[in-house]
Amino acid sequence: MGRPSQSALAAAALLALLAGAAAVPASSGVLGASLGRPHGRQLLGNDHKFGKGDPVPLYAAKVGPFANPSETYEYYKLPYCKPKDGVRYKTLGMGEVVDANRMATTPYALDFLVERTAERICEKTLSDEDMIKFRRAVMEDWYFQMYYDDLPVWGFIGKVEKIIPKAGQPEYRFYLFSHVDFDIKYNGDRVIEINVLTDPAQAVDISENTRDVKVAFSYSVKWSAVSIPFDQRLARYERFPLNPIHLEIHWFSIINSCVTVLLLTGFLATILLRVLKADFVKFSREDAAMEEEESGWKYIHGDVFRFPPAKSLFASFVGTGTQIFALSLCIFGLALVGVFYPYNRGALFTALIVLYALTACVAGYVGASYYAQMEGGAWVHNILLTVFVYAGPFFGMFMFLNTVAIVYRSTAALPFGTIVIILVIWGLVTIPLTVAGGIAGKNKKAEFAAPCRTNKYPREIPELPWYRTAVPQMVMAGFLPFSAIYVELYYIFASVWGHKVYIIWSILFIVYIILIIVTAFITVALTYFQLAVEDHRWWWRSFLCGGSTALFVYGYCFYYYAARSGMSGFMQTAFFFGYNAMVCFGFFLMLGTVGWRASLMFVRRIYQAIKCE
Repeated sequence: MGRPSQSALAAAALLALLAGAAAVPASSGVLGASLGRPHGRQLLGNDHKFGKGDPVPLYAAKVGPFANPSETYEYYKLPYCKPKDGVRYKTLGMGEVVDANRMATTPYALDFLVERTAERICEKTLSDEDMIKFRRAVMEDWYFQMYYDDLPVWGFIGKVEKIIPKAGQPEYRFYLFSHVDFDIKYNGDRVIEINVLTDPAQAVDISENTRDVKVAFSYSVKWSAVSIPFDQRLARYERFPLNPIHLEIHWFSIINSCVTVLLLTGFLATILLRVLKADFVKFSREDAAMEEEESGWKYIHGDVFRFPPAKSLFASFVGTGTQIFALSLCIFGLALVGVFYPYNRGALFTALIVLYALTACVAGYVGASYYAQMEGGAWVHNILLTVFVYAGPFFGMFMFLNTVAIVYRSTAALPFGTIVIILVIWGLVTIPLTVAGGIAGKNKKAEFAAPCRTNKYPREIPELPWYRTAVPQMVMAGFLPFSAIYVELYYIFASVWGHKVYIIWSILFIVYIILIIVTAFITVALTYFQLAVEDHRWWWRSFLCGGSTALFVYGYCFYYYAARSGMSGFMQTAFFFGYNAMVCFGFFLMLGTVGWRASLMFVRRIYQAIKCE
């Protein structure tokens, strides 16, 4: 492992260099990456300390339909007033751009401790095209998101009023908010909180029967002192009205589901242990009559360790699944120490990109090691398969969805420079680490060490009832683990595909551990029942059964889309089902690997405990 370790260090250094070199203005499209704690991040070199009258820029991140979180656009897609000195863009990190942020300057002058009343920005007459844009935004319930001293703030573009006359059809009137009130709180020389209020009394009618509407855009600023310390200023976003998390109900639901699953698992474990004990007693008898009537899982000891078909693909699946498992543990580690605090823009995406690149050596090493143990000879093909088995489908899906976003002119479309940086990371870090790990795994020269000798010719498998086939077994295997995470899935989806904030990583980690344990056990149980009916094709079956929970999760996507969200439109639908398909594929590889490795340990253990030639 000496050479791979040096390669890993070199790759990590290169990755850090690329991330540092990528930090340039967002408008250029070549962007960097950064992670940080709430009290350690800085705004364009500022330490978040200001004196009276110091300019503090307000950046507009995006606008878009509230029900379609992926369908976001640049703020100036709508014909708002622009700064007199032109629109400038803030330097962003790679993860911030992946999160669809485009930080543009605004004409609002929110100087520190300077109050303003009805300050006019500009007055403009809306053209027919402007009216159509604003009317569509109001009709689709668009919102805007801005950042002030790294604090997020939201507001709506306008409102819709439904007028029901005494006779005739109801009429809809559309109003554009032309005035906003900024309520900013401070403690000493630091900004603590910012809120935006829109004034319905100053809304402008932009309904279809209006023409040549003049709009005077204005704003007011009010400052008030608070005693909240600076390092606690982000705590309020955990309780933001748009993002309620009912902690007690959440804990109760999780505990209830976990107890139910653990009781079912314990019940099944008790039955399995009793059956195994009876089997060991039966197989330990030495009388000849018993040997002649030998049946069950001992009867196939000469075939149970026969390597699976498509063993190169199988080893690549196991290697990539192990990498994703290691990646998930790293993400949980960062989350539990507080890296992913609320609205730390793009930190999670940056961590996923960087850690996926650095854990590539795990996939190469594990995949090549098992492929060598399975007596595979085409190890170059195996390593290349490991490189592309997940990244290939993901890149294809990304290119399709990014093209859709480009057609929509959405900020969800990654700039060319950002794509180049990600491809450079993949080409100069991920691939070399996978190859280095693969070479180390190939040269390990470990033997499979099966406790029983494999027969030259496979034994014929008896005809089995339909419920013993792969699909029914996968349904049974996936249901129990899915029931353990069902409650938590809503909160995750509401955070990723909505506007809620997910902050309780400790709960998610507990659910994750239970998911791994239940997946391992249910796969072991089904593997035993498969071997008991003399079906020795357990390799792929255990992997499919372990990963089948991902199919239930993807099925939940359809339920969430139809019943729990207000998403609509081709772009949002494509993003939702496309990226969820890729997440579920990674989930399938990880849980499939967990199920197979648990089954492998179980099968080795039971065949070591009996006498077999």
